Amino acid sequence: MSDNTTVDAAALREDVKDKYRAVAVDPGGTFHFHTGRPLAKRLGYDDAVVDPLPDAAVESFAGVGNPFELRTLEAGEKVVDIGSGAGFDCFVAAAQVGPSGQVVGIDMTEEMLAKSRATAKSMGADNVEFREGLIEDMPVEDGWADVVISNGVINLCTDKQHVFGEIMRVMRPGGTLQFADIANGKEVPASAIADINLWTS
Repeated sequence: MSDNTTVDAAALREDVKDKYRAVAVDPGGTFHFHTGRPLAKRLGYDDAVVDPLPDAAVESFAGVGNPFELRTLEAGEKVVDIGSGAGFDCFVAAAQVGPSGQVVGIDMTEEMLAKSRATAKSMGADNVEFREGLIEDMPVEDGWADVVISNGVINLCTDKQHVFGEIMRVMRPGGTLQFADIANGKEVPASAIADINLWTS
């Protein structure tokens, strides 16, 4: 979908921030989606990886799939997680790439960033860094990443062609894209595209 959609992209971004700000601040709240350890188990994450993680690393997880089912990351790889939230997938990635690897999480929500950074510090996760930014304009240099991962975020952006272009920019030639998301195979009416609540619900 290109940026000629009738939805207000800026308003959509603020609505997304509001919803995920709540998940960061009150992870035990009631949401229209599943969260935390029960969701990670439902999506097939390895218990041996998830169980040792502190609650702060898992409780605000709100993904839609498991990008690591596509391929286990290799030791030493450089990874960018777009829309990293409170950092759950980053911490899973960090365990896979090991101390010789590096993981950069990109998120636009201040509360999620504060939580992910505090958790990384408490875990001593020196190979993980969280940067504020939009996935349409990532604060990552050209060709840096061996792997780009994402979990339920690309569908929330209006200009998906631009997002994929940005992914290709930050990924080295021959790199790997591993993402989980929600897709719709039918044409969406313009009235639905313009309804921000349908995008975020």
